[in-house]
Amino acid sequence: MPELKDLEKIIVVTGHFGAGKTNFAVNLAKEAKKNGRPVTLIDLDIVNPYFRAADDKGELEELGIRCIIPDFANTNVDIPTLPPEIYSALEAYENPDYDGVTIFDVGGDNGAAALGMYEKWFREYPYSMLYCCSLYRPLTEEPEDAVGCMREIEYYSRLRTQGIVNTSNLGEETTAGLIRESIPWAERISELSGLPVVATVADKRFEAELSDIPGLFTIENATKALY
Repeated sequence: MPELKDLEKIIVVTGHFGAGKTNFAVNLAKEAKKNGRPVTLIDLDIVNPYFRAADDKGELEELGIRCIIPDFANTNVDIPTLPPEIYSALEAYENPDYDGVTIFDVGGDNGAAALGMYEKWFREYPYSMLYCCSLYRPLTEEPEDAVGCMREIEYYSRLRTQGIVNTSNLGEETTAGLIRESIPWAERISELSGLPVVATVADKRFEAELSDIPGLFTIENATKALY
């Protein structure tokens, strides 16, 4: 995976329901913090109450990561109230010397539509939008369908994806072999979309077995259930 310095300071993490997006976003925030930069994680995952960055708020804040959580982001309420702190996080980039990293965890069409409310800032400031996808999710098993899902997110968010993140997993049944089997599928998505596969995500316990995979990004489980 490109180092954080190779990504823009504003990173948008999107993906289909259950792909493993939140685990990636939370671990990405932790990795950015290790580099000593100010980090803000904004939870716009309003589709799934069981896999949200909001659930990791306490741990992340202990690490010095600022968390911006819409009202009801960790409940079953579908449409959250978006806090004004999101605007302040983006306005920080009016200072060209600001080196902070802001990561959006965006779930579902509703989350993508909410992201579109900040289109003005995304037009002004560079961003990296990453699309997380899993071979083992019902609606993205075919590369063509995975690309279609990505285009739908782009439509609702009014933003463009810059990279693919292969988050293929089967939760606690995931093996190194299953992740390796997903590589050709992710490469086909790359071919169809014209976008690079910037990372393949795997649990840290598979790091040695998968060390030959380009862009391997190992994570620690950060959600209520694996991935």
